[in-house]
Amino acid sequence: MDIKLEKKPWYIRYRYYLAGGAAFLAFLIYVVVLSLGPSKLRIEQDNIQIAEVKNGKFMEYVDVEGLIQPILTIKVNAREAGSVERIIGEEGSLLRHGDTILVLENPDLLRSIEDQRDDWEKQLITYREKEIEMEQKSLNLQQQALQTDYDLNRLRKSFALDKEEYRMGIKSKAQLEVSEDEYNYKVKNARLQRESLRHDSAVTVIRKDLIRNDRERERKKYERACERLNNLVIKAPVAGQLSFVKVTPGQQVASGESIAEIKVLDQYKVHTSLSEYYIDRITTGLPATINYQGRKYPLRITKVVPEVKDRMFDVDLVFVGDMPDNVRVGKSFRVQIELGQPEEALVIPRGNFYQSTGGQWIYKLNAAKTKAVRVPIGIGRQNPQQYEITEGLQPGDWVITTGYDTFGEAEELILK
Repeated sequence: MDIKLEKKPWYIRYRYYLAGGAAFLAFLIYVVVLSLGPSKLRIEQDNIQIAEVKNGKFMEYVDVEGLIQPILTIKVNAREAGSVERIIGEEGSLLRHGDTILVLENPDLLRSIEDQRDDWEKQLITYREKEIEMEQKSLNLQQQALQTDYDLNRLRKSFALDKEEYRMGIKSKAQLEVSEDEYNYKVKNARLQRESLRHDSAVTVIRKDLIRNDRERERKKYERACERLNNLVIKAPVAGQLSFVKVTPGQQVASGESIAEIKVLDQYKVHTSLSEYYIDRITTGLPATINYQGRKYPLRITKVVPEVKDRMFDVDLVFVGDMPDNVRVGKSFRVQIELGQPEEALVIPRGNFYQSTGGQWIYKLNAAKTKAVRVPIGIGRQNPQQYEITEGLQPGDWVITTGYDTFGEAEELILK
């Protein structure tokens, strides 16, 4: 006989469909929860660098590349125009003060100097003739004064004799008066001649001084002309290295034209360029150092060029003590320019997180260092090795400093 089968409940008949629907619903809920919760990313710990937040010494400084240059560069200019006859100094050679660099020739200058020499010789003859003329005139006046004195002495004796003869009655009074008038005339004439001789002597001294001054002035004028001839030989004004010569044999050179350059190698300076960001903080006198082969070499800023070009400005520094043994013009060194004194601060090492986050946040690790989450931070000062943390972190915290270009927008990092 047939057995009547009981009809199964619907949840039994559709149990597989219900189970599948429940699994799908659970999956949807999981996806929704993940989308609403923080995004996570699993990373390999070997691909990142982590650092501890510490209290330590922080010194703000700038690390730049500096180029060794001579302390002074002298431009050599031609003092006279001419054509280059021959070049003696070789580029790169070491010169002493007064060494010849090159020789110019100027025929017009030679002719001008010869004409001035002829004029100078004629002037000497003229001056000598004037001196002889004055000496002859003085001799004539002296001879006239001598003759007058002789005549006066003779008349004095004759007048004394006439007075004696007048008392004796030999001569008349009229004869005595004539003799007296002649004697008085000779006395006055002798006085005038002596005055004229004194005046002539004073004038002669003045004229000789004027002639001597004129002769000295003409002599100096001629010597200056000869010095122009010496200027055709271009010599090193200082000791140093002849860096280059800008002319070639036969080239015409104008007066005052720059023809060569000498680098003074007694001392060196370090030249560098800094970002305009530091222009208000860089001043002359600031200390700096060069770390080379385990030693520190101190420097000091001596010149700051305030002009900004391509967002950079130039700075010169000099050594204030020993220099590295291999200092050469054109060699470069890393220079650390100090912007202040070391201070206690909360610091972390530099990393590429700053470029990705702008210093606004960083990934902070949990105590087990298995997970890292974003935390906002504040960054103050910085140097080429450290950032100063002003807020968001505490001493002893650990943070991720590298690898940010691969993290995307992940809120949490799971370290494997």
